[in-house]
Amino acid sequence: MSKNKALGKGLDALLELNSEMIDINNYAEMDRVVVDDTDKIIFVSLDRIEANPNQPRKTFDEDSLVELAESIKQKGVIQPVLAEKNSEKEGYYIIVAGERRYRASRLAGIEQIPLIVRSFSEEDKLEIALIENIQRENLTPIEEARAYRHIMETLNLNQQDLADRVGKNRSTVANSLRLLKLPEDMQDSLNEGKLTSGHARSILSTVNPADQRILFNRIVDKGLTVREAETMAGDLNKGSRPTSKKEGIPKKKIPEIMHVEQKFIDVFGTKVQIKGNINKGKIEITYYSSDDLDRIFEIISND
Repeated sequence: MSKNKALGKGLDALLELNSEMIDINNYAEMDRVVVDDTDKIIFVSLDRIEANPNQPRKTFDEDSLVELAESIKQKGVIQPVLAEKNSEKEGYYIIVAGERRYRASRLAGIEQIPLIVRSFSEEDKLEIALIENIQRENLTPIEEARAYRHIMETLNLNQQDLADRVGKNRSTVANSLRLLKLPEDMQDSLNEGKLTSGHARSILSTVNPADQRILFNRIVDKGLTVREAETMAGDLNKGSRPTSKKEGIPKKKIPEIMHVEQKFIDVFGTKVQIKGNINKGKIEITYYSSDDLDRIFEIISND
């Protein structure tokens, strides 16, 4: 296979499948027995099939799997799963593409599913697993970014090389990889759907890490739209902090107070206000969740 072949051309192009090797319309008429012939459709017990350890997707939507399982109960597995022989276990196979069908078949109580068995290089397996998920839009933004990083590191590719392979613009790949610069908890929120990629880009556009935390907390707590998050990011970069009339924030603060206030914000990564003057006043530290409160307490207690 040419290393320049773009994944954007699809799985059929990548695998160079032909109609003689795979006839999805007629395979159901075959005897449901295991015939260990490479590049032929065989039926294999689910107990002898193992998931792909390098599968980019780490989360599978349960509702979607249940729906697919119901379809499989009615019509069977329409498209064979792509697999290779397990070199460490005789008679066992490892999935290269089609893990979702495999999981749904288990839910459906199916005993055997159709496989296409082939031999693949490590490069082939990485590319196939990546393209199957990306083209079908099954990956979360973080899963996609991690998959990009994994294939770049494994195959020693730069961003343009990878972009060519997946049939996307280099800027798209670069923006995806940039999401991995977010702190772990923000990546988790993006994975869980609490943030969108647009929200994440707004956070990343905020220069000060403490301001990033302020913006993140406000998005999660207040449900800011992407546009509102972008506006707030711009304000934070200009030195403006989110305020409320109810909080009675003084319109002007002396430079010394502002300097100390900023230091508190940098340390706690959240909204901090000093009310008073250089001689007397109070400090207010804002938290946006119980986890946020625990985090702030740990900072204080550790110091």
